[in-house]
Amino acid sequence: MGFLAQFQPGLRLAARWLFWPAALVVCWGELTPNPPDISTSQWDKVQHFTAYFGLALLATLAWGRRGWLLRILLSVIALGGLLEILQGFVGRDAAWLDQLANTVGALLGMGWALAWRRLVEGPGRD
Repeated sequence: MGFLAQFQPGLRLAARWLFWPAALVVCWGELTPNPPDISTSQWDKVQHFTAYFGLALLATLAWGRRGWLLRILLSVIALGGLLEILQGFVGRDAAWLDQLANTVGALLGMGWALAWRRLVEGPGRD
């Protein structure tokens, strides 16, 4: 067991505890009727990317084992799509570019978590 591997069980537990509050913050942020006015529209895409990067990272660290990875990824992406649709009911606009930022963030968040896991646990360990 490598030096970093000793922290893996605690990291998995922390990710499980942090995922749910993070998901609630993302839901609140996307469904707030009057979000703070941000001067540049591209900042919005960075926020979407970061939110779904974090959710996918936490979910993959918490529950990402062989057989669950695709379900985790699709669930995080579907959450983003659902929230984009629901924005229309709270006086906001759904945007395809927001969903694209969500998807790219989820893909890279999962990739980052898998790279971390491979570094810590070694190849082929699930």
